Amino acid sequence: MRFADTDPLNRTRFPLDEWALVETDFQADDQGRTETLFAVGNGYLGLRGNIEEGRDGFAHGTFVNGFHETWPIRHAEEAFGFARVGQTIVNAPDAKIIRLYVDDEPLVITEAEILAYERRLDFRTGVLSRSIEWRTPAGKRVLITSRRMTSFVDRHLAVLDYEVELLDADAAVTITSHILNRQDGRDEYRSGVTEAPGAFDPRKAETFTERVLQPRVKRQHGDRYLLGYQTTNSGMALAVGAEHAIATDNPYTETGTIDDDLAKHTYRVQAKQGHPIRVTKLVSYHSARSVPARELGDRADRTLDRALEQGVAELFTQQRDWLDDYWVRSDVEVGGQPLLQQAIRWNLFQLAQASARTDGGGVAAKGVSGSGYGGHYFWDSEIYVMPFLTYTAPIVARNVMRFRQKMLPAARARALELNQQGALFPWRTINGLESSAYYAAGTAQYHIDADISYALMHYVQATGDEDFLARGAIDILVETARMWEDLGFWRHNADDVFHIHGVTGPDEYTTVVNDNLYTNVMARANLEDAASAVDQLQVRHPLEYHKLVERLGVTPAEVAGWRRAAAHMHIPFDAKLGVHPQDAAFLDKELWDLEQTPEQLRPLLLHYHPLVIYRFQVLKQADVVLALFLQGDRFTTEQKLADFEYYDPLTTGDSTLSAVVQSIMAAEVGYHELALRYFRSALFVDLADLHHNAADGVHVASTGGVWSALVFGFGGFRDHKGKYGFDPRLPDGWDELTFRITLRGARVRVTVQPEAIRFALETGERVELAVRGTPVIVTAEAEVSVPLDGQGPRILGRPTMRDVEGARRADGTLLTASVPTLSLDVDEGDATIPLD
Repeated sequence: MRFADTDPLNRTRFPLDEWALVETDFQADDQGRTETLFAVGNGYLGLRGNIEEGRDGFAHGTFVNGFHETWPIRHAEEAFGFARVGQTIVNAPDAKIIRLYVDDEPLVITEAEILAYERRLDFRTGVLSRSIEWRTPAGKRVLITSRRMTSFVDRHLAVLDYEVELLDADAAVTITSHILNRQDGRDEYRSGVTEAPGAFDPRKAETFTERVLQPRVKRQHGDRYLLGYQTTNSGMALAVGAEHAIATDNPYTETGTIDDDLAKHTYRVQAKQGHPIRVTKLVSYHSARSVPARELGDRADRTLDRALEQGVAELFTQQRDWLDDYWVRSDVEVGGQPLLQQAIRWNLFQLAQASARTDGGGVAAKGVSGSGYGGHYFWDSEIYVMPFLTYTAPIVARNVMRFRQKMLPAARARALELNQQGALFPWRTINGLESSAYYAAGTAQYHIDADISYALMHYVQATGDEDFLARGAIDILVETARMWEDLGFWRHNADDVFHIHGVTGPDEYTTVVNDNLYTNVMARANLEDAASAVDQLQVRHPLEYHKLVERLGVTPAEVAGWRRAAAHMHIPFDAKLGVHPQDAAFLDKELWDLEQTPEQLRPLLLHYHPLVIYRFQVLKQADVVLALFLQGDRFTTEQKLADFEYYDPLTTGDSTLSAVVQSIMAAEVGYHELALRYFRSALFVDLADLHHNAADGVHVASTGGVWSALVFGFGGFRDHKGKYGFDPRLPDGWDELTFRITLRGARVRVTVQPEAIRFALETGERVELAVRGTPVIVTAEAEVSVPLDGQGPRILGRPTMRDVEGARRADGTLLTASVPTLSLDVDEGDATIPLD
């Protein structure tokens, strides 16, 4: 596990600011990381943090959510049901580029003499700004300032302005503004991030060597340019338009050119010392699956016309107003920890940039910040991002669920292809079709059905939005429940037991197994929720119930079957070790000695054949531990502690989905110091590039997990079937932790201090909660403070591995490697407790 125990940022280069990420020294060798860290987006449109001058960079990315190309997946050996069509997000034409020449000398930042530099991503304004003082080869000093934003108010709009001022001499200045389509079939302009020859990393996007975007529209009218394209295979269309304006009292001329792949507007200025030149660029992107590029161009025109009417100043004001409201709902404040506070707000800002204006689209694994994972949607949205949205932005959460609802027809077809009833959602997708070429660690993760149902039910319970369920979203519950009942089977021995075989859980280092614990407990909840939802629909919405019966043919006998399967679901448990096996055969495997595995051989998936990894007890990410969190009311305190102690030493943390879950459960079972270490690692996973792939885009699931670690972990918040409880675990050194959650329209401000937890209603009239089992009613009349009676002995350190001579597995065979052991550091002294 990569821990970030000290401040991982160079504070000379990245000075501390709790409301911004600031860079004071440009360095060319990590442009990939900083292009991600300084990206701006709104969930629909994302502009990577490339420098405006647009010559150098790691990945000159502009991404539109869901805009993708398809390609045939060629399997080395074919089999029925394999995914056939790959999907990859397309690097859209780049409208960020503004190039500068002074006396015909270009500003190339990697080569120029830079006297002063600052770049700032402001979390309150949503604006990326930059200031540079450049000394030209002729010795003239030039000040360049710029601003860039993608609008949270108008999802199709981006605003850029670029100002140049000569500080000590006159000069001829040329400013060129571009829309550049790099998708022209040449190797250096491939979609996504190119890899070094021979490199292998499944986390990166696929690359294209043929032309992706076919020109369909090009037009220029005055200072406005528009280019339109259609993808070669998927048939999607996109249009990008740019409107230009200049403000200066220097004399100037302007010209423009346009062709299929480049629109360029040029200003030539006879610039005087102290007389600035400001170029403003309004940009609009529109995309669609079935609308021609010409019509999308008309839409872009309307977006630009509207922006011109409002004016640039108003656009920036609207952006600030939107974010003011966002932070009122979403901010998490940590008292006395400014370094953590800055990183927390960066992560929360990324959640807004990835989800705010998806507007019926999905939340990709990298949002719109990069091409990593091909722009695909995974279960990340439901398990890691949806909790944040459900409790802070219910409207956005509803849109994410609507996106899954629209995928149902394709999910039904996929289930049929895999010989199952109901619906099977794709493991990774953009357009609704399964795009995972490696089925063992992809398609076999059937648990995505239960993850989607889990997120849907938590949304409905937290918001009270039964109307959404009644008007069609209940179909998700019905069809996924049908899939589970059909996939599982009954083993009739002394007792009837329901089993699920041949699936992969969240841990991708253990694949195609029987009775994966996570899958079984989540499927059980899925079956129970579907049955309860149908029964409640019949009582509360009889008309919609009859429509459901007509639409899907649901019968009382079928609902009873779901309940029976859930009640008899096999939940594996090993009485000898006192833990839940990750799957039926997991404990029979040899243990991988992670402590003796060199760091240069991590992550394991990049250095070992899958068959090697599959033979061992070793985890890519939390699996059983995640089940303990999501279904925490179904496990005892003792079971949670024993399971955590067993699996934590086996978990590599090779997935960024892991640390946040380990932090939450470490806090719950008493590993307070470890919980903080895991939290810090998740907090800085991109900021410090702890997994060495931040260049491919933000790990959006981890940013959502950071919120969960704060609220569910340290704040101790739990929501089990609409019953809200708190059992805080405030880390040592934190003065207080403050966050907001919205429950059925009432926004509650929660403040955790070492001695007490306080609740205040910011909106709404009344909320019923519990603190460590004691009921609490919070009303609008007064703040409620509940004393905390201590948190018990603080268990420090981390579970480790030790050799045990002659130890045996549950089946009686000799164990030849190591078993987990727990080192305790409590008030009474040190102790070592073996777990065998």
